Amino acid sequence: MRLDKFLCTCTGLTRIQAKRVIGKGHVKVDGVVEKDQKVKINDSHEVVYDGRRLRFSGPRYIMLNKPDGAVCTSLDDDYRSIFDLFDIERVEDLMIAGRLDVDTTGLVLITDDGKWSHQITSPKKHCRKRYYAVLAEPVTDDVAQQFSEGVMLKGEKQPTLPAELEILSPKEVLLTIHEGKYHQVKRMFGAVNNRVVELHREQVGEILLDEELAPGEWRYLTQQEVDSVNHS
Repeated sequence: MRLDKFLCTCTGLTRIQAKRVIGKGHVKVDGVVEKDQKVKINDSHEVVYDGRRLRFSGPRYIMLNKPDGAVCTSLDDDYRSIFDLFDIERVEDLMIAGRLDVDTTGLVLITDDGKWSHQITSPKKHCRKRYYAVLAEPVTDDVAQQFSEGVMLKGEKQPTLPAELEILSPKEVLLTIHEGKYHQVKRMFGAVNNRVVELHREQVGEILLDEELAPGEWRYLTQQEVDSVNHS
């Protein structure tokens, strides 16, 4: 995590305020004044602001921009785990609030707060997720209507919940779903004789993927982002 974001999370300062106090030399990292707001901070660093050591307390809430080729599990013989991307303490305590396939990129929420995770993953909560998808074939005009009514997936006894499809171009769409069936987005397009060739999750509930996060980068959620799940 960048130093300015760390300062914001621990103190409640705005990003502008954090940059200002860092630039004025009010922040020390491992005993040395640090004026580079972009320097990376992890749990092993000692960060002191105005004589007070800053540290995360309580449950942790993280957003990750998942890269292609990483798996949402702790162990896999063929692919690297997303947990390898974190240089923090007690990684083993973290859980994923909604996994993504190995070839799907984008927003993954990670926490050690089980109740908070349940708000996202429980089928009864109908937490919305928005995906950007590139398709193998042009999407037909009737697909949006089919998705809004729900479609039957192979092996399921009930149709999907109504979903919203926004067509960006003949082969590019945004799809918002309100449940999390196994491989749901790919199976929905399979049900209408199409195929997903690229999939990227942009949003979970009210939480949007931070555009400043490159693939493989992460940050702690703001309090507003955390509360948006608790209040949904």
